[in-house]
Amino acid sequence: MTAQTKINQKGFTLIELLVVIGILAVLLAITLIAINPARQFANANNTARRSHITQILNAIGQYGAENKGNLPPGLSKSMAATDFDQAITGLCAAVMPNYIPALPTDPSKNTSDITSCTTFDTGYTIAVDANGRVTVAAPSAENGATISVTR
Repeated sequence: MTAQTKINQKGFTLIELLVVIGILAVLLAITLIAINPARQFANANNTARRSHITQILNAIGQYGAENKGNLPPGLSKSMAATDFDQAITGLCAAVMPNYIPALPTDPSKNTSDITSCTTFDTGYTIAVDANGRVTVAAPSAENGATISVTR
């Protein structure tokens, strides 16, 4: 009779189920550590910052190309890195909308791109050296990155 009862038993034992659940939990933990979502989001934000400062520099370069090499109003040679939004108000009106449709904002600001030159806060800084080379930087870069582009 014992042989017949064993044949009719179907399913898994509690031990087998617990072992499988334990293995799946370990694999999930390893996967989450390998993927590291916070680091991935920080890298994505840094990539957006690089793209934004390149767009700003491209707009300044296009303005200079069409205006005999002159910098947009508000930018002057030997200008130290200052807050982009307070010192460079003339830049906004000079480059928008002809050279850039909207001034991009830092992803940490959680705001949309700037389409009006009245009040704005991009989160980027700008400097001009004695040779007229413009540097735009993203001071709030994540993961210890330094993001700046000079042209």
